[in-house]
Amino acid sequence: MGSPWKPFLLLFVISGLSDFARAVPARPISYAAVLRMKPDSSSSLLSSRSRPRQHHGGELVTPDWSAFSSHPLSALSLLSSPEDYRSEESEEFGPAFIQEPDDVIFPLDSDEKKVVMHCEARGNPLPTYRWYVNGTEVDSEADYRYSFVDGNLIITNASETTDYGKYQCKAENSFGTVLSRDALLQFAYLGAFSTKTRGGVSVREGQGVVLMCTPPPHSPEIIYSWVLNEFPSFVAEDSRRFISQDTGNLYISKVQPSDIGSYVCLVKNTVTNARVLSPPTPLTLKTDGVMGEYEPKIEVHFPTSVLVAKGLTVRLECFALGNPVPTITWRKINGNIPKKARLRKSQAVLEIPNIQLEDSGTYECKAENPRGGTAFKGHLQVYTLPQWVRMINDTQMDSGEKLQWECKAIGRPRPTYRWLRNGLPLTSQSRFEIVNGELTVYKVQPTDSGMYQCVSENKYGTIYSNAELKILASAPVFVPNPVRVIATLGKDVSLDCKPRASPKPRIIWKRGDRRIQPNKRIMLLRNNTLKIVNSSRADEGNYVCRAENQLGSAEMTAILWVKEAMRVALSPSRVEVTVGESVVLSCKATHDTSLDVAFQWLFNQKPINFQHNGGHFEFIQTSSAVDLMIRSILLKHAGKYGCRAQTSADTVFAEAELLVRGPPGPPGVVIVEEITDTTATLSWTRGLDNHSPISTYNLQARSPYSLGWQTVKTDPDPVTGDMESAMAVELNPWVEYEFRVVASNAIGTGDPSAPSRGVRTKEAVPSVAPANVSGGNGRRHELVISWEPVSEEFQNGEGFGYIVAFRANGTRGWKEKMVTSADSTMYKYRDETFPPLTPFEVKVGVYNNKGDGPFSKVVIIHSAEGEPREPPTDVKAYSISSSEIRVTWKPPNPGPGKPRGYEVSYWKDVEQEEAGKKQQTVKNETSMVLMGLEGNSLYLITVKGFNSIGQGPASAAVTAKSRKAPPAQPPSKLMWIQEGNNVSLSWDPVKAKDNESDVIGYMVLLKQEGRGHNQVTRTINPSTMLSLPEGGTYIIEVRALSEGGEGAVSSQVRLVTSSGVRAKSNQCSVHSLPQSLTWTALLLVLLVPSASW
Repeated sequence: MGSPWKPFLLLFVISGLSDFARAVPARPISYAAVLRMKPDSSSSLLSSRSRPRQHHGGELVTPDWSAFSSHPLSALSLLSSPEDYRSEESEEFGPAFIQEPDDVIFPLDSDEKKVVMHCEARGNPLPTYRWYVNGTEVDSEADYRYSFVDGNLIITNASETTDYGKYQCKAENSFGTVLSRDALLQFAYLGAFSTKTRGGVSVREGQGVVLMCTPPPHSPEIIYSWVLNEFPSFVAEDSRRFISQDTGNLYISKVQPSDIGSYVCLVKNTVTNARVLSPPTPLTLKTDGVMGEYEPKIEVHFPTSVLVAKGLTVRLECFALGNPVPTITWRKINGNIPKKARLRKSQAVLEIPNIQLEDSGTYECKAENPRGGTAFKGHLQVYTLPQWVRMINDTQMDSGEKLQWECKAIGRPRPTYRWLRNGLPLTSQSRFEIVNGELTVYKVQPTDSGMYQCVSENKYGTIYSNAELKILASAPVFVPNPVRVIATLGKDVSLDCKPRASPKPRIIWKRGDRRIQPNKRIMLLRNNTLKIVNSSRADEGNYVCRAENQLGSAEMTAILWVKEAMRVALSPSRVEVTVGESVVLSCKATHDTSLDVAFQWLFNQKPINFQHNGGHFEFIQTSSAVDLMIRSILLKHAGKYGCRAQTSADTVFAEAELLVRGPPGPPGVVIVEEITDTTATLSWTRGLDNHSPISTYNLQARSPYSLGWQTVKTDPDPVTGDMESAMAVELNPWVEYEFRVVASNAIGTGDPSAPSRGVRTKEAVPSVAPANVSGGNGRRHELVISWEPVSEEFQNGEGFGYIVAFRANGTRGWKEKMVTSADSTMYKYRDETFPPLTPFEVKVGVYNNKGDGPFSKVVIIHSAEGEPREPPTDVKAYSISSSEIRVTWKPPNPGPGKPRGYEVSYWKDVEQEEAGKKQQTVKNETSMVLMGLEGNSLYLITVKGFNSIGQGPASAAVTAKSRKAPPAQPPSKLMWIQEGNNVSLSWDPVKAKDNESDVIGYMVLLKQEGRGHNQVTRTINPSTMLSLPEGGTYIIEVRALSEGGEGAVSSQVRLVTSSGVRAKSNQCSVHSLPQSLTWTALLLVLLVPSASW
């Protein structure tokens, strides 16, 4: 069933589209086309027959309540039926454009040889199409190049000579004909320059010159540029050189020797992007002298009259020749150049974007140099395409009525109007009167039906507004019929009589066989409605409305029932609750039992949405009563709750008030009345108490140093609910604060007020001394004093600094030093007269521009002990391998300058000490292993202590010689005999060279693949016996051992035994590695119980 609100929603959409149509020049949208996109199912209920419809008919309009509309005697079912609405398929109407043809620029060199001009219209019956080019109908049968697909025109092998022009689409069906707007078909191309050789240009240095481009045939616009000597060396435009995009010529105001060369004009089509180059134009210098200075001469300028469409960008050119190079300036006569204007190309171009009517006027460009000046003036005129202010709408009328249509457009020049009916010109004649944009038709007839178009045009554009006129002619018809009406006892009731008929019928009312005669209680209104005042049971019965015109007659029966009035009781009518509580409002209706009742709850006159209320509202209904439960009540739930009960006879409304007690609302604006160094006097206005008196106020402050908002102490304390002013105390001086106020009552604490403006307390003497004063370390004869800086929050003013006071323990006078930086954390005092570790009494104070603040507590700090005074003792060094030497020492004798670590320096005897290396201990260790040394080399070694102050003296150098390198030759000719799990391994002895350490034994490594455990066997002989565990793959490696360390590793021996199988004792194998295999030799010995050798 259609909603009664749809016509108004549709009207809103149409209004929006009308605004859109006015905003887009030369692109109107007809109301007819809009309406037919989505026909309104309730169109037959509208009293006005001009679309878009403005008013709803006289039927009862009620909200679409599902509970109510489901009743068989509901108002909606009584007053309407599905036959009252027409579907889109059954509605017949004239053509309305969906898509009109647009201007087309078609590239002649395009691979796609077809031009498509689009046209599409809606209508029922479906429209047919015709096309016109330059006013002549396109005949697809006479010219095979033309074809039609739906409403589109397709041109094959299009050419400029035969197909250039204006195209127009005509759409027609049995209801009429409409013409589309004109669409211009142009062709884009770029011809070639003439191949004729261009003559050279010869000028004196300092003279001006113009190089002509003379572009080839082209369409549409082209872009000009110039190339000097070779591509892509483009000519750069500046105050001396200019390329006109109007003429294409290159202008050089003052020729220089660097300008000499061969010039080529390059043009580019803006649509196809095709480019062509002109023949070169040589530019040479004459040898008969240099051109002297001369006054400017404007060579290129905009026209004396410039026409430009509103909203576009206008480009005015002005460039002059002259020596010296002229300067270009612009002005607008009797006005200012628009602020949006931009000067480009060294001021040779004035560009005004989005040109408006107020930008019209006379513009002047002036060229000046020291020799003189010249100027040019031209008038800029802005025109606008026609734009609709008022359009015509589809209209239905009865025969004999008067039609008045008005269309109105704005534009510059002022547009003119003409009218079309079914695509043909319409003139004033007989019953038709045309005055500009107004069309009047007197006593319309069915033959006047059709498609009408108001055409508004000026010299720059044309727009169309289309509408359909339908002249109705039908005998009266009643839908629905009969009609059942339920009235309330004692109330007025109206019986409508609204047949569909044209022309308007004559109406009479009957009750039974007798015609109803109007009286004081029964009245016949002008709209043919029968009104019964103060209805009673006696008024029940059948009422017949008869409608008649020259085409026929019809009757409608209205069945009237009169029921008792309904009464509604809502309780409680006024209730107070506290936030978080729940309440139930009960609504009970007393009504005629033959009628069903539907309920609706409202909150402050708006229906409650039970699906989107956060679970606060619940609707509980019985046959004649409904309860509203409000759970976990919030402050926002306070207000008036309405219960609306409705039957098909009447509607009754009752209302109750809900008061919610809760925490107070936020206080009003907080104002800082007075500020001192530690106090702020605040005032505020009371907020809502939410039905519970405010008991106290809490004052809060926030500063850059606080963690959010903090409660401040007040005077008085507490701040009672009847006060609107208080003083915040114990604030910090010279700190910027914001303040806010929070109110509390018996229910709880409310939301805070908005923050006050930020204010800074006055300055004061500092009151906080530095903390954690300590010190020590430093260099010899230094006293180092450190402290934690005072936070900016407690500096209390500008000019903050520290006073460092100290004295030697046991002395009387204090020495004071000023530290002016507020961020300082340390002070160093140096005096070479006091010995290391001298105790000092130290205190640190504060000050600012207001005066001196407190000192910290006195602490004892010792002066620096200094760097180590003596070298380590008993330094020894000995070699442990060819690349390692161990160094040991003892700490120096106890005394000032205790080492915190040691540094070992070492160098070869053939090197200087400065070229040596250094290593430091990690902690206060007394030994170190020097690694990475060269073998068989003598090293000198010293040790010195260091601490945070510096380094002490070095010990006397000791020497140590690294051992010779281990043998480089690995063990070779490995042989082994495997018997069961035992392996006998032997190899050739390794002989050391003269520069290598003697062999003192061998190391055999046995490792099992996949396990981390290794077995190492050492032997002094070139052979050994190994025992293999059960199962697995084993790798054996052999190295020679010497005093210089481990030698090179032998080739690997890989042995594989079956997992979980023990080798038999009588199974034996002898193996050896080939001499040619050095590092990667594999021999797999598979010991399987049944294997035969």
